[in-house]
Amino acid sequence: MCGIIGYTGHRPAVPVCIEGLRRLEYRGYDSAGVTFAQQGRLEVIKESGKLAELERALEKAGNVYNATTALAHTRWATHGVPNQANAHPHLDGGERVALVHNGIIENFQSLRQELADKGYTFRSDTDSEVLVQLLSEGLHHHGSMKEALSWTLGRAEGAFAIVVLSLDRPGRLWGARQHSPLVMGLGVGENFLASDIPAFLPYTREVVFLEEGELVEIDASSWRVYDLETLKVRDKEPQTITWDVQAAQKGGYKHFMLKEIFEQPRVIRDCLTGRLDAAAGEVRLEELDDLPDPERITVVACGTSYYAGLWGKHIIEKLARVPVDVTIASEFRYSDPIVGPGDMVLAISQSGETADTLAGMRLARERGAKVLGLCNVVGSSVARESDAVIYTQAGPEISVASTKAMCSQLTLLLCIALRLARRLGRFSDEDMETAAKALDELPGTLDDALPEMRETAQKYSRLYSEAANFLYLGRGWAYPMALEGALKLKEISYIHAEGYAAGEMKHGPIALIDPKFPTFALAMADELFPKVKSNLIEVQARGGKIIALTNPGLDLEVDHPWPLPHVWGPLNVFMALPALQLFAYELADYLGKDVDQPRNLAKSVTVE
Repeated sequence: MCGIIGYTGHRPAVPVCIEGLRRLEYRGYDSAGVTFAQQGRLEVIKESGKLAELERALEKAGNVYNATTALAHTRWATHGVPNQANAHPHLDGGERVALVHNGIIENFQSLRQELADKGYTFRSDTDSEVLVQLLSEGLHHHGSMKEALSWTLGRAEGAFAIVVLSLDRPGRLWGARQHSPLVMGLGVGENFLASDIPAFLPYTREVVFLEEGELVEIDASSWRVYDLETLKVRDKEPQTITWDVQAAQKGGYKHFMLKEIFEQPRVIRDCLTGRLDAAAGEVRLEELDDLPDPERITVVACGTSYYAGLWGKHIIEKLARVPVDVTIASEFRYSDPIVGPGDMVLAISQSGETADTLAGMRLARERGAKVLGLCNVVGSSVARESDAVIYTQAGPEISVASTKAMCSQLTLLLCIALRLARRLGRFSDEDMETAAKALDELPGTLDDALPEMRETAQKYSRLYSEAANFLYLGRGWAYPMALEGALKLKEISYIHAEGYAAGEMKHGPIALIDPKFPTFALAMADELFPKVKSNLIEVQARGGKIIALTNPGLDLEVDHPWPLPHVWGPLNVFMALPALQLFAYELADYLGKDVDQPRNLAKSVTVE
């Protein structure tokens, strides 16, 4: 959530920053703004709404192209409603310092009162403006920007990534981070600060990942990183990013979400490259092998990653016979969890910056558990703070609603299950050969199936476009997919949907069933099919309409059967997942919703 881009160099800075914000739109936002020094003052132009509103305001302002240093931000509201006053950047009272901020300052109310008692006034309702006013106080007492930032942020409790522009040094930017991402891009005669790499990727692939408690100072030709508390210089090594801008373009698809659904066969191939040896019947995971055999695994995750973890529990316990607990990260950190030496905590996060997941894994490490990170972003906080990390290699995911990232998580969770099963002697050579062969064939099977899946999704979405509610049902491995299917429909179409374990339906939700309350079921070829079939008969007895993902040849009579290809048992999830995603996508698109940027949602949730 929220996007930051700061630029100092030889180009007109405002267009560079606006372009950077556009590449950060996937994070979700409700207002945007930019600041730059011009004619002896800091200009701040900001608007509520989408970037188009800010661009119109810039056109009216004119003469914004002379500045070669600028700072811009997209805000996702936490403190204060989405309006122009609460948008970033924020100025201090003397209008000599501008600041943008991602995160939450937990003690902002006491700081605000302290500053108000000293005569400071506030133009917004945000916690972020408190920071810039506190920084003004720090500059008054400490003189230099470095010392003032150290003093200011030392008093702030919570999460922050900030970037500051001062009228006293208009060609320089300062940034700092604590529990919120901030990266630096290094160019030739130009440097960048941003909340995520795509913001500056067209200009440089040389990146410095800032760690917790670091302060950075940049101008067009130099950069330096300090310890935020001691102000001692820290040595940092730039890293080279290998993916390119093309990965963040739609490639002819109407929406990024549709493109990313159709990229899932490639994602599976990329996940398995170097890890699957189909000829030898082996799955290799060096990252997992670096850790001891776990006595128990606790999955800590949020949202779609949590549902991936629920599926992972099913498959790890079934194949490797290792007990697995799955906990919502925001609950885990406050539940006084029982974890310690001998346990493995598996932290799953697409962005690698999910605040609750990071807090949970830090707690687990404090108690002696080993942490295995599963994330998509190289150099992210989850990657850096885990004992070992497995990268999902899904590439940039632009649409807010996660699709291919979940596919990559499921692929790697299956690889973890298979590798543990082999290490612990719970999977035979013959079983492993079957699994490896099926995995090797999976991308091709899915690639062939996706066009017909989309056609079916289009057909059924039109039939149910007037539905106000949906019930999603599944059992066993399919229960987490019922939860994910319901989540996708809610996220992008705004139709209320509830995922439920099919066997539990008769303990409450069956009261909702009527001819206007449709059910979307997963009824595929596994040992629980007869039970699911019985549950669906109960729905039909109450007049409920049913769409059912199933397999050819199964004895299932429902209103709208949706047959999917036969695959090796655990791989059914890779057929069901895109079907669920495509149904939600087609329904939302048919209803005219903003598929890639659904309301109120953010891509990377970096606050509690």
